[in-house]
Amino acid sequence: MAVRIGLAYNQKPDLSASPDAEEPPSPGAADLTEGRAALRSLRTDLAQPDLYAEWDEPATIDAVAAALARIPGVAEVIRLEADETFPERLRAARPDFVFNIAEGLWGPNRESHVPAICEFYGIPYHASDPLTLSLCLHKGRTKEILVQHGVPTAPFALVREPADAARVGLPFPLFAKPAFEGSGKGVTVRSLCRTRAELETLCAELLETYRQPVLVETWLPGMEFTVAIIGNGPEARCLPIVGMCFDTLPAGAPPIYGYEAKWLWDTLDSPLEIYECPANVPGALAREIEAAALGAYRALDCRDWCRVDVRCDADGRPMVVELNPLPGILPDPRDNSCLPKAARAAGMDYDTLIATVADMAWRRIGGRSLLDGRPQGGPTSKEAAA
Repeated sequence: MAVRIGLAYNQKPDLSASPDAEEPPSPGAADLTEGRAALRSLRTDLAQPDLYAEWDEPATIDAVAAALARIPGVAEVIRLEADETFPERLRAARPDFVFNIAEGLWGPNRESHVPAICEFYGIPYHASDPLTLSLCLHKGRTKEILVQHGVPTAPFALVREPADAARVGLPFPLFAKPAFEGSGKGVTVRSLCRTRAELETLCAELLETYRQPVLVETWLPGMEFTVAIIGNGPEARCLPIVGMCFDTLPAGAPPIYGYEAKWLWDTLDSPLEIYECPANVPGALAREIEAAALGAYRALDCRDWCRVDVRCDADGRPMVVELNPLPGILPDPRDNSCLPKAARAAGMDYDTLIATVADMAWRRIGGRSLLDGRPQGGPTSKEAAA
């Protein structure tokens, strides 16, 4: 049996044609028969310049679809954009398996929408389950679980309203960012707060802009790394560690890999050479970084793949910052995309990375390998839902 894979994704809208491109269209302008326009119209009260930072460009979606289509055991790849028509189209298509890279748009459970709908219909899917995705997106809940499992992470507090910032009892400097975002959204050079006044001002702005709690944590002044992990159970392994070279940032910029560094200062015409992979660190430190990353991966019950961000404290001890169980996977080697970069350092090109992770997921849910051409034996919908 050759496998039919559904590819769930969110595609970045092309707002360049509109003179008001930075603003989402008004509810009255959205054609509710077109999913993406309807999604964009849900919350016009959020003036976020980084609103779609986590959604994928057409080139990434095309590259993932092409990589999946080249897997020997795959018969068809069905594109399923994760808009409001997704449930009906998923049920009509009934793929054997869904490869999920959809991030969603609103709320702390947005990354869980696609896998939750897949579970409702009894359709197997790749990557982490809805609970893990929600817990990892909520950075406060993530850190609570890390502390419970003895995984090192920085002390923190949640600011839910402006007055809370005055009551944060952690010593300065502090670092503040939205609690439910990724891809550098809401993380800027101002995230490093050295005074109470800076913290209160920034928290008030973030609360107003993102309408969600603000995570405030002890500033970690040491080196920063990101660790790509693939696999499940005893097979889970770290790919070569990616190190951040902050001396490549513009002069005077604080050592922060935030929105400016990811989306404004780094372009194909003028690339920001911020990554070093494999990171040039002593073996003992590398083992500590990998142990912390794997500890976080297992504590949050991540599956198939994840990227774990780690930063060292003033004493050089690795601390887990956050987990990204739906990691960025830009295909162009010129782009700063950590998981594909780590895979290349491990000897895997882009197609091999996608195929390897898809095969790990398919075998996890009971199928035979997609890579060796043997007859496939994936689970039935009833078995997958159990």
